[in-house]
Amino acid sequence: MIPATFEYHAPSNLKEAIRLLGEHNSGAKILAGGHSLLPMMKLRFAAPAHLIDLNRVPELKGIREQGGMIRIGAMTTENEIIASELLRTKCPLLPEAARQIADPQVRNCGTVGGDIAHGDPGNDHPAIALATEASFVLTGPKGERTVAADGFFLGTYSTQLQADEILTEIRVPAIGKGTGWAYCKLKRKTGDFATAAAAVQLQLDGNTCKKIVIALTNVAPTALKAKDAAALLTGKTIDDKLIEQAAQKVMSICDPAEDLRGDREYKTHMAAEMTRRAIRLALERAKGK
Repeated sequence: MIPATFEYHAPSNLKEAIRLLGEHNSGAKILAGGHSLLPMMKLRFAAPAHLIDLNRVPELKGIREQGGMIRIGAMTTENEIIASELLRTKCPLLPEAARQIADPQVRNCGTVGGDIAHGDPGNDHPAIALATEASFVLTGPKGERTVAADGFFLGTYSTQLQADEILTEIRVPAIGKGTGWAYCKLKRKTGDFATAAAAVQLQLDGNTCKKIVIALTNVAPTALKAKDAAALLTGKTIDDKLIEQAAQKVMSICDPAEDLRGDREYKTHMAAEMTRRAIRLALERAKGK
């Protein structure tokens, strides 16, 4: 199908983009990589009167470290995340997940900010943001505010991002010594959304789990943080018995929608299986194996 008529804007800086968004308010949509918005426009599920393209805004690009925090411009592409030596060293869960997103063509244009701001529970970055304890910088006419990833996602396609705000930056704490990570994702074919996926980041003190975060993709209306499962493992030496108990707690919070990828029971069990695999792989990496 053909999208409804719209007016196209290509601001050259962030100030101009925010001004345009304020002027056109609810009639405007932000265009990042376009892989979510444009199909919705073609199907007439979305019909913005104004499209504001952020691809020419230089302030929204780049990856840097400042004060132990990795700062990623919202318009940074998946391929740029994969290629970043800084992220491979200081936040390896991000490039690991980016390599599993869609296909090379999508990764060349798709952006981390667009993935997050869309609020789709099938997207991968929401769970990764939860697992890495990221925060988001939201910029609007009143200035900047920073919101933690935990609590940002309110429901399917619903976030704390206001209509006059733009997600400008993702901030992620750099990992410390003894950290392990993994993103285990089940999908039917290359380019598909996850049937279920689990992101794990943990830190060991000797053999004891000092800290662990577990987050899930596409098994509820939003990305889920498995807090009870993480609490079960924290302060303990993780073994197969504890991993199985954590997997059962993960299953208890899943609320997936049935679709061609599977029914509720299958997706729930696959969330548990991806969690088992992710915890084991993260443990191996934390131990340097």
